[in-house]
Amino acid sequence: MGTRQFIHLSIAHHRVWLWILAIVITVGSAVYQRLTGPTHPVRGKVNLAGQRISFRLLRNEIVDKELAIVLEVPDTTITGHVKYRRYKSRDDWSNIPLQRKGDQLKGSLPHQPAAGKLIYFVILDKGETTISLTGDKPVIIRYRGDVPAWIFLPHVLIMFIAMLLSNRAGLEALDSQGRPYRYMIWTIVLFIAGGFILGPLMQKYAFGAYWTGFPLGTDLTDNKTLFAMVGWILAWFMNRRGREGRGWIVLAAVLMLAIYLIPHSLLGSELDYTKMPQ
Repeated sequence: MGTRQFIHLSIAHHRVWLWILAIVITVGSAVYQRLTGPTHPVRGKVNLAGQRISFRLLRNEIVDKELAIVLEVPDTTITGHVKYRRYKSRDDWSNIPLQRKGDQLKGSLPHQPAAGKLIYFVILDKGETTISLTGDKPVIIRYRGDVPAWIFLPHVLIMFIAMLLSNRAGLEALDSQGRPYRYMIWTIVLFIAGGFILGPLMQKYAFGAYWTGFPLGTDLTDNKTLFAMVGWILAWFMNRRGREGRGWIVLAAVLMLAIYLIPHSLLGSELDYTKMPQ
């Protein structure tokens, strides 16, 4: 093998490892964001009078659906109810009994308008023993409009690819012989498409507004999208006309990764029932 062939092979091998590393970082951050998000179901197990009961409580539902609560509880001597009220309201607590259907206890909570939230506890009883599935910490569920698949699926795919290319650009910029510019440009293009075209369309279908971040509101998802975009635009500006601003690309990639790790929908759109007509 000649020297030139060896160099080309080494470069190709190096690039493969950079892609693998970028994929690992992207997938890992996506999984972390999903599992720590405020719309991810609350899961756990409790012991009631010596019996182990597993549960999965939803924190996200469509506006025209009632929230379904289903528990596997074969012991027919165990009963339960759901204690709930609207989030950010002056409502009194309401109680809905869980109905037994074979080995299951079932209940439902009333649907709410888009961005409306309910706060609830699921409580089980056996004799004189009473237990809340989540202890003193309530579950908060947010309702949203139904987003069409033709918007949702491309948005998720494009944002994932944009994040992958962002990580790849940052890794490429760390290599003094690397060429991160093309990855930077594609990151910006895809991020605009996913975050500033499809993203607002999703927001409109889900919560009735195209944009609720700065300067119109405080929605964290919109604001972090804007903040990440500013980072990449600054990196592009510092690399235009042949200038070498690798550090700005690394900074933009790190900034986007840090922002991406913030759980999705955290501090998202929500109704304040205290400011609405009763």
